[in-house]
Amino acid sequence: MTQRSPIWRQISDTLRGEIAQGLYPAASKLPTEAQLSARFGVNRHTVRHALGALAEEGLVVSRRGAGVFVAAAPQAEYPIGRRVRFQQNIIASGRTPSREISRIETRPARADEAEALALAPGSMVHVYEGISLGDGLPLAQFRSVFPAARFPDLAQALGRLTSVTAALREQGLGDYIRASTRVTACLATGTRAGQMKLPEGAPLLRTEAVNVDPDGAPVEFGISWFAGDRVALSMTPEQGGAD
Repeated sequence: MTQRSPIWRQISDTLRGEIAQGLYPAASKLPTEAQLSARFGVNRHTVRHALGALAEEGLVVSRRGAGVFVAAAPQAEYPIGRRVRFQQNIIASGRTPSREISRIETRPARADEAEALALAPGSMVHVYEGISLGDGLPLAQFRSVFPAARFPDLAQALGRLTSVTAALREQGLGDYIRASTRVTACLATGTRAGQMKLPEGAPLLRTEAVNVDPDGAPVEFGISWFAGDRVALSMTPEQGGAD
């Protein structure tokens, strides 16, 4: 007969999972003991035991008179230079990288995309969008645009490989570097906030970048929206790139 774990442990496991999924972002307040007691159908002592276990793990912090808050997670260091890739950056920060792809399509380039990629107006481009995660937590939303004429089969490769570097290598481009990066600040709103599991108005760092091949020809125009409280961007001119 399988022995069930204590109720307080089941509650702490549930809350731990919801914190990991971003349902309670860093620095956000958890429901009150009374609310959690009603939710799980237990007394406050049991809830207090569950919250105490999470506090011992460093996941939550109790503030007298204010409640229990999710501890702020250390930011992932994300160097921006000439040849550093997404997966390498996230692995170096001690996290496991992954991606959730939301769109891969081929369409005419917008004016800003055509200009960044040195294409004629209306040229066809591949668009690759999704969420970049570290340990399952959304770190950034991205949109990458590539010249379709140069990489005719890139959309299919991205769907199979989910790695820009690997997909471009399969299309015959062995290396690319960052030519420019522009960083601005904005706020998370609408669907972007929801997809990144952030509250409305959370700070974002928006990067707009162009990557080029060894001959200087543009191969990727990318825009990323990084969660400001989860990622620390650092400029490293001697390195660089994106994936």
